[in-house]
Amino acid sequence: MAISAGYEQRRNEVYSWDGLKRGSSPFLVIQHTTHGEGRLDYAGVVHKLTPGKTMLVTMPHAHRYFLERGGHWEYFWLLLNGREALRLAREILDAAGPVLTLSPDDIDRLAGAAIRAMTLNDATPGRVSALAYDAMATLHDGVFGLIPPTETPLPPSILRVIAYVEDNLAAPLQVEQLAAVAEMSRAHFVRGFTRATGEAPSDFVQTQRLARAERLLLATEMSVGDIAAMTGFANGNYFAKVFRKRRGATPLEYRATRFEAG
Repeated sequence: MAISAGYEQRRNEVYSWDGLKRGSSPFLVIQHTTHGEGRLDYAGVVHKLTPGKTMLVTMPHAHRYFLERGGHWEYFWLLLNGREALRLAREILDAAGPVLTLSPDDIDRLAGAAIRAMTLNDATPGRVSALAYDAMATLHDGVFGLIPPTETPLPPSILRVIAYVEDNLAAPLQVEQLAAVAEMSRAHFVRGFTRATGEAPSDFVQTQRLARAERLLLATEMSVGDIAAMTGFANGNYFAKVFRKRRGATPLEYRATRFEAG
């Protein structure tokens, strides 16, 4: 996925983008308002883009986002393209529409991806794709959450551990460490986490690592070794062994099969 990013301030000027007049090649825009207010006319509904709101739109599409006369709008933005980015965008738009309200943590993650994109010196395809994936995964997590909703709300201690796992997948994640995050004894934590989520802590960590690895395989050109490092596996060989056991194919076979299917 290709990516560009920036931060802009618009004051008392003409600023208007028509989603049908930006070429025929598909791409998407993520734009997060930090100050002021913009407007988005999408499918006949006009949305106010106030501080804290994140806009997601794809091109080409019948929409227009703009600054009202005499207005003030500040925002950071990312432009992405690629099949996986557009697939995730369609899921998000179908579920939540083009204007999202993310948590402060997700906004920080999104801003971090934009800053890294703006300051990236060695813009290799793998690094650029990983940044784009991080941005889309942040939106996806913000809309759908890290685990399926349950009838019983998860305790704050368990939610704290889930967020910690998501933010630290590349690091070692021992059960004792997660119990400390939950502020529980090891035995109490293992029982409580398994009862709340349906998975033992170690299984949950591995599930999250494999899910992120799958997305990196599809969304980037990164090597198996680099993906293993980014998802917390000891090395590429161990990652491939676990992946094949859980998914029935090697990482490269999985990547090739999914692209052939698309």
